[in-house]
Amino acid sequence: MTTQSFDVLCIGRVGVDLYPMQTGVGLEEVKTFGKFLGGSAGNVAVAAARYGHSAAIISRTGDDPFGRFVAQALADLGVATTFLGIDPWLPTPVTFCEIFPPDHFPLYFYRYPQAPDLRVGPEQIPPLAVADSRVFWTTLTGLSAEPSRSAHATAWGERGRKAHTVLDLDYRPMFWVHESDATRAAGEALACSTVAIGNLDECRIAVGETQPDRAAHALLDRGVDLAIVKQGPRGVLAMTADERVECPPVPVEVVNGLGAGDAFGGAVCHGLLNGWGLRETIEFASAAGAHVAARLECATAMPDEPEVRALLHQAGRA
Repeated sequence: MTTQSFDVLCIGRVGVDLYPMQTGVGLEEVKTFGKFLGGSAGNVAVAAARYGHSAAIISRTGDDPFGRFVAQALADLGVATTFLGIDPWLPTPVTFCEIFPPDHFPLYFYRYPQAPDLRVGPEQIPPLAVADSRVFWTTLTGLSAEPSRSAHATAWGERGRKAHTVLDLDYRPMFWVHESDATRAAGEALACSTVAIGNLDECRIAVGETQPDRAAHALLDRGVDLAIVKQGPRGVLAMTADERVECPPVPVEVVNGLGAGDAFGGAVCHGLLNGWGLRETIEFASAAGAHVAARLECATAMPDEPEVRALLHQAGRA
């Protein structure tokens, strides 16, 4: 097994996005679709690679044409697939969406009977890579089923709550039998993480708070060093034990908002790796999210640093 470490190592969802080429209509009226690399963990890894960081993903695909597409697309976009397994029985997940700009993008996940990424087991966790990578990115979705839940526990055990152990609260109700199960899992995950990122509904699931400041304080009380609360059109609140930063959104004409959160997350990783201050990191991440929201696809829309800086300059926030 390789002992290579990475700047950013992600574990979680990867698959194929089939997004409509017609907007403002339901799927029953869509005539053509575009095929794109997708999945939250895959998107964040691609975003990190676009900033010049070494990035890898721990996940699984099916043994099918879509799985081969995912592996090739990740490699083409600079993400190491060393820890991307192949499941011999389960199909590669496919996700459809409907596009009703500026803020309505229903998602339809085809992950039945179970997604291969939730079949990642403890034996697939590379202990040295998890322990040594500078950022380790996880999502709450990864705790929604076994053996993935045990794999995450194994990874956190190897890492030992090292700095830049990030939890994307990433709550998707269709992946859970009961909401209370997600709340319990979030508690376990927060106890192993140093950075938590989530929107207001995800904070409600994780810590029972929807008021931004109370949510951030509740996350810090769970032991993380940095709490980031995304507030939609109100922007982003970020808080540490001794600093509070609130940034308004960067204005763009929204095409598809679904990849913005992953672009934001990849940019947070970039800021952490560069040792930026909190305000610079959050301003930059907000602009990265806006860049992707102005495009149809997710992974292949991830910006590089000059593109984000140009958008900040255009918004008068450089």
